[in-house]
Amino acid sequence: MGHPSVYPTGATVYRPELAWSGYTLYQAADLGALLVDMNGKEVHLWKGLRGFPNKLLPGGYVLGSTAERDPKYGFQDESDLVQVDFAGNIVWRFNRYEWIEDPGHEPQWMARAHHDYQREGNSVGYYVPGSDPKTSEGNTLILVHKNVHNPAISDKPLLDDAIIEVDYAGNIVWEWSCNEHFEELGFDESARNVLFRDPNTRFFGDHAGDWMHINSMSVLGPNRFYDQGDERFHPDNIIWDARESNIIAIIDKRTGKIVWRLGPDYSSPELKGLGWIIGQHHAHLIPRGLPGEGNLLVFDNGGWAGYGAPNPASPYGAKNAVRDHSRILEIDPVSLEIVWQYTPTEAGFQEPLDSYRFYSPYISSAQRLPNGNTLITEGADGRILEVTRSHELVWEYISPYKNTRNANMVYRAYRVPYEWVPQLPRPEEKAIEPLDIANFRVPGAAPRGAHSVVEVAGTISYGDGAACVARTDEKSFYLNNID
Repeated sequence: MGHPSVYPTGATVYRPELAWSGYTLYQAADLGALLVDMNGKEVHLWKGLRGFPNKLLPGGYVLGSTAERDPKYGFQDESDLVQVDFAGNIVWRFNRYEWIEDPGHEPQWMARAHHDYQREGNSVGYYVPGSDPKTSEGNTLILVHKNVHNPAISDKPLLDDAIIEVDYAGNIVWEWSCNEHFEELGFDESARNVLFRDPNTRFFGDHAGDWMHINSMSVLGPNRFYDQGDERFHPDNIIWDARESNIIAIIDKRTGKIVWRLGPDYSSPELKGLGWIIGQHHAHLIPRGLPGEGNLLVFDNGGWAGYGAPNPASPYGAKNAVRDHSRILEIDPVSLEIVWQYTPTEAGFQEPLDSYRFYSPYISSAQRLPNGNTLITEGADGRILEVTRSHELVWEYISPYKNTRNANMVYRAYRVPYEWVPQLPRPEEKAIEPLDIANFRVPGAAPRGAHSVVEVAGTISYGDGAACVARTDEKSFYLNNID
């Protein structure tokens, strides 16, 4: 992705008159749950609290986990899901999904939680006016792992995704398992053959196949489609997306059946305008009370994912869909039309020549804000940005914290109103003007401008011309610039 070795971190852009100001919570690599203000001041840290992701609740509470299962015996399993107060005291915990007896460790109950959860009162886990998550009661939906064997999918062991609902006392009151709905997922024969041979085996734990890798899950909540009589969009139904299969789906909460689906194949005529969604994250319906309510918002990562026919990028048909840039898509889930998007073009880059400059092939998210802006987590490079409906960049923050693999990755960030953290004084907001990159220098470096100049006679230039690779706008550019 072409990172320089020197670049600014922290808050780098802030336009208070256009941004929706508040606190931003994210999991700082190898540090904990970090809360920053609009100027990037680190106003509070829940040190050591893990976040897959972290979510803030009204009153200064934060959700996360205390420990990861030893990777020798599990894959991305969090031992619990906890709610802690502003002072770091654990006020709620769930861990009683599976009794685990890993060699060398004390036997214990674990949640095996991963990637997402939702507390009752709020459908999506981020701020929605008039839809506050409950803090001292209510049920919680949790995305968890379970190990299964399903010969209809593969003769190899599978790491399956399940969704459970637990009450505040920690009792499991509902459960849904993905592998039990294999026939509803739309895999064609070539995809089934690839899955059977290798269901994305991961060499952690018991080497099970992470065949779907569901990475987000939320309730639909009240929406215009259900109001119009479309039962697929019942407010209690649950939407999820799976990175490895390129699938976004809605399940009927009462029956467990899949009643709406995008993917795994995007080649049909009705999806031509949508294009392939690949390796996506954080698919959800924008809740009622926010601009765009009822539309599907998703971070379409690109990268590599899917199962199907072999091609030059995938000689065996695994991860056979490939794209080297990301997109934020807002989609009408009935017409399947793109209502709004943020792609490398909207970010101001040439496509496809410079598309990689907006690219996170894993993790990442998008949150709709009350003023219509969108908070984007470009997670692979630790970048969090806020853009307007007209694609103006009005806030940007780069995480300065790196993990042991030299990555400042941010899984998912959330913006909340100041009032949700009453323990802190409202911060002063100061504009941050973008740096003049052309003239920015580190100490000791020479300024821009040649010390000695000569002019060569007879030179001529016509400005932008043909590049070695055709730009997506090349034809229109040519037609608009001919005499």
